[in-house]
Amino acid sequence: MAADRNHAPDLLHSGRPGPEPRGEPTAISGRDSQPLIYLDHAATSWPKPEAVIEAMTRCLRDVGANPGRSGHRRSIEAGRLVYAAREALAELVHAGSPLRIVFGANATEGLNLALHGLLGPGSHVVTSGMEHNSVMRPLRTLESRGVRVTVVSCRPDGSLDPAGMESAIGPDTALLALTHASNVCGTLLPIKAAGEIARRHDLLLLVDAAQTAGAVPIDVQADGIDLLAFTGHKSLLGPTGTGGLYIGERVDLARFQPLKQGGTGSLSEREAHPGFLPDLAESGTPNVAGLAGLAAGVRWVLERGVDVIRSHEQVLSRRLIEGLKNIPGVQLHGGGDPSRQTGTVSFNVSGMTPSDVGLRLDEEFGILCRVGLHCAPAAHRTLGTYPGGSVRFALGCFTTAAEVDLALAAVEQIARSR
Repeated sequence: MAADRNHAPDLLHSGRPGPEPRGEPTAISGRDSQPLIYLDHAATSWPKPEAVIEAMTRCLRDVGANPGRSGHRRSIEAGRLVYAAREALAELVHAGSPLRIVFGANATEGLNLALHGLLGPGSHVVTSGMEHNSVMRPLRTLESRGVRVTVVSCRPDGSLDPAGMESAIGPDTALLALTHASNVCGTLLPIKAAGEIARRHDLLLLVDAAQTAGAVPIDVQADGIDLLAFTGHKSLLGPTGTGGLYIGERVDLARFQPLKQGGTGSLSEREAHPGFLPDLAESGTPNVAGLAGLAAGVRWVLERGVDVIRSHEQVLSRRLIEGLKNIPGVQLHGGGDPSRQTGTVSFNVSGMTPSDVGLRLDEEFGILCRVGLHCAPAAHRTLGTYPGGSVRFALGCFTTAAEVDLALAAVEQIARSR
């Protein structure tokens, strides 16, 4: 399904099961009016497809058992639900074996698993100036333990020249760590080029796909991605408390240190932790109901097609960006090119703090967004918005053109009243 610059694919009326339409807003609405306009999808997507809710309910009501810990039928069924989630994620990112998908609570856990699992004193990692604290904080902790960290500067629009990353590589470099897209302004970073660089220098590439999994096509094989951290509650449309890490074949499992050890349901006769995937990186009872919901969310995405979702968000991003550019007193941050970013758009209103703008959007217009530093001070330093931060509108696959227009009208009204 193709999309032009004015018409986004209608995912709510695509003929396949999904959330019930929320209705088209007809006026800028206040706190006591309906509907609210949800523009915080970069934090957590909403609504969730009905299939997600149904899958979680069925798991809790009809399955309920612990996977891999017993041989009875309900334990086996719970194991099937977890494996179905692995299969769905493997299909989405072209991972090959589903057993290379390991689960945890979110992308943050996946990133920590990769960074702490691979880096030790004397090793070197290269990252970018657009990273989220889920990358920067573990790296700073590792730096205090003897890991050398190089942060490659990005352009003021958040984009990265791959040559800068390659020039930072030294003889002790072990890993390139790169966000796929900024959670602040949506700018896409050159993942494929980074993968080519990693292969040329026999390094591993870790990608933070928290903002892109489910919204932007990802092929770990074609893009040379060795480790891919993902979260379930954003564009994968699953529940919070789900996420994980793809671990590719180039990763030496014999040298990989998991974050935790414990019961896996495998090799229970041994006190040594298993060295094979996914058990190496998973221990303890998993979030079975959450993973059942995640599997349903990923299947919903696969049925509609990531390309269709991407087209929908690009059309609406263009509408939003062009509208914001035409409002006096509004400063846009990032590249302003929908083909080179996600549906996340950051801006400020001259003479107003982001928190004041966000409060008015919520209180007066029923528009829900996020303001501040977005857990990404490095990115805001790059964009020139530190320490105040910005207002962030983050579109999702269920956002409508009418909602974008109402958000623009609200920003214009706020900017006029400064």
